Amino acid sequence: MDLATRRRRAALFLFFLIPGLSISSWVTRTPDIRDQLGASTAEMGLVLFGLSVGSMIGILCSGTLVTRFGTRPVMGVGTLLIILSMAVVGAGATLPSAPTVTAGLFLFGAGMGAGEVAVNIDGADVERITGRTVLPTLHGFFSLGTVAGASVGILCTAVAFPVHWHLGAVVLVLAAMFGYAYRSIPAGVGKGAGQVPDEGGAATVRTAVWKDRRLLLMGGVILAMALAEGAANDWLPLLMVDGHGMDPALGSAVYAGFAAAMTVGRFGGGLLIDRIGRAPVVRASAVSATVGIALVVFSDSAALAGAAVLFWGVGAALGFPVTLSAAGDSGPDSAARVSLVAMIGYVAFLVGPPGLGFLGDHYGLRTAMIVVLACTAVAVFLAPAVGGRRTAPAPDAPVTP
Repeated sequence: MDLATRRRRAALFLFFLIPGLSISSWVTRTPDIRDQLGASTAEMGLVLFGLSVGSMIGILCSGTLVTRFGTRPVMGVGTLLIILSMAVVGAGATLPSAPTVTAGLFLFGAGMGAGEVAVNIDGADVERITGRTVLPTLHGFFSLGTVAGASVGILCTAVAFPVHWHLGAVVLVLAAMFGYAYRSIPAGVGKGAGQVPDEGGAATVRTAVWKDRRLLLMGGVILAMALAEGAANDWLPLLMVDGHGMDPALGSAVYAGFAAAMTVGRFGGGLLIDRIGRAPVVRASAVSATVGIALVVFSDSAALAGAAVLFWGVGAALGFPVTLSAAGDSGPDSAARVSLVAMIGYVAFLVGPPGLGFLGDHYGLRTAMIVVLACTAVAVFLAPAVGGRRTAPAPDAPVTP
């Protein structure tokens, strides 16, 4: 691996770390923000609706934006929106103003929906260049960011540190990371993906991708596993507080345990994948997530539910990155394939969880998680779709998809 590729990979680590730090900083303070806003579970679902709308806009635009401009500018603008969102959410909590918090989450969703699809396309390109499993480790830095952000959030919650000062400090740290990382991302990656010189060729390629049955089955896997991760990121502290009677600091600590389990799973996943293959790893992950969620939903023991979150975290760790990696290897036009599957994943990750809030208001958050449980159970049977091992690229492989 040459120096430029090493720097590019290191920059991608930071591009994954930034949204992890951001989302965990928000999640660990949701009980405090909920209390400052005086919002019910259903009203918090409405606040999270801003995240859903922003996410859908970002996700639906991501493929077109990458095709037109390449991954670098899309990653840049998306990450800047994520950073700005933390400042807006902090301001909304201080006012207090639910519409302002909703606007902040809209910016976060738009930035993550568009930017993270581009980051995954860039990461898949690094995998293709190096012939090595990279995406699980890159997603591991997202989880590492959630652990770091959750740890700080727990401390801030325990000492009643003001939300706006906490999120303001996060903004400064994220801005410094972004300034360092952006310089190492090459221009042109993903630009023109799926286009061919003859008229109408791009539409033909895009239709072929949508008609690929195996790719759509991969979409089912990533939908289930991304929903399992997103549901925990949005609701786990409140699930533990409202569903199992924990105090807010302990609920945030359980979320930190989930994030730590995901981090361990992602950093260790590459070795497992190279040794036994993608399909067995994804199937085992789906089983672990299903067991963990089932115990959280159906056990009345707060201690057992808190421990079961570790199974949930380990299970949710690899489904997203491994399926993206498999999509990139599944046929021609890697960027278009990764974009399609990533869009499905981010719809589930960012748009699905707010809907759980409306179910939770009527039936309780524990009952709402049965939807997630059913999805991960189905993923156990869809796992063979991600089978296949990576083959090393030819020495003269082009740099862009």
